[in-house]
Amino acid sequence: MTGTFRAWLLEQGGDGQVSGGLTELSADRLPAGNVTVAVEYSTLNYKDGMILNGIGRLVRQYPHVPGVDFSGTVETSNHPRFKPGDKVVLTGWRVGEVWWGGYSQKARVDGDWLTPIPDGFDTRQAMAIGTAGLTAAMALNALERDNLAPSDEGDFLVTGSSGGVGSVAVALAARSGYRVVASTGRAEEAEYLRRLGAAEIIDRAELSDGPARPLETERWVGVVDNVGSKTLARVIAQLKSRRAVAACGLVQGNDLPASVLPFLLRGVRLIGIDSVLCPADQREAAWARLARDLNRDLLESMTEVQPITHLDRLGKAILRGQVRGRTVIDVNA
Repeated sequence: MTGTFRAWLLEQGGDGQVSGGLTELSADRLPAGNVTVAVEYSTLNYKDGMILNGIGRLVRQYPHVPGVDFSGTVETSNHPRFKPGDKVVLTGWRVGEVWWGGYSQKARVDGDWLTPIPDGFDTRQAMAIGTAGLTAAMALNALERDNLAPSDEGDFLVTGSSGGVGSVAVALAARSGYRVVASTGRAEEAEYLRRLGAAEIIDRAELSDGPARPLETERWVGVVDNVGSKTLARVIAQLKSRRAVAACGLVQGNDLPASVLPFLLRGVRLIGIDSVLCPADQREAAWARLARDLNRDLLESMTEVQPITHLDRLGKAILRGQVRGRTVIDVNA
């Protein structure tokens, strides 16, 4: 492959500081792989914000092209499953961390990492779902494999509900028949969350502030938690007996100041959701659920498309909790 393409390239200076911006790269800079994709869209996730701002050790080698997911059209392929012209989406496999990612007009990857875009979705809609939507569907599927059902009496909680994973989780759970309680620190998002299907909105301080007790009044039939730390410990203490929480995010931190008592006396369970290296059957089941159950109009209402030229500003905004729903990055704009 010859020619050049535009990409957001990160460099690390001798002082350890990370900086980057749009630049033209030659095709021979792409990593090895058996499929080359003409990328159309990527998204902005919390992890992307960390990488763009050099936070943590998610990237081990520079220069680096971030973007933890992407959608587009196969350009060249030596993989038996894909041919030029196929519409594909990629989430996970540490793309955008240890492998060059989606903030680029070209990407070269192992074809085993790609998923054909399900019928009924175009490349923009597939990326509006992206890693966050896939994670939300995996979380709900995992809870239902653990015997949760819409017929169960009680409230289903989504924390960090105005973010990407949270928004899709609220919409999917409500569509599936659960009474959804959405926890958010942004009171101005209440109407948005109600449109997605939330029956009740609570302030995140209700779950993150105040004394932590080993056991609290039983409250939740299931939880999708995107916050972690004190909030995760609190909802574990409030789970109904023999129920589970699916933990997806660590915005509040990766410590867990929880007691063992809920696990011993109530038989509650903690299910970790990893959408990076998840089994193929779970990934395909999540995409199938999204294609079946996610209302397309709601998907549009929670999606904002931004040009890649705005990436620096957006990467800082998501770390401040100022990004709502799904932010799709148009890499050609």
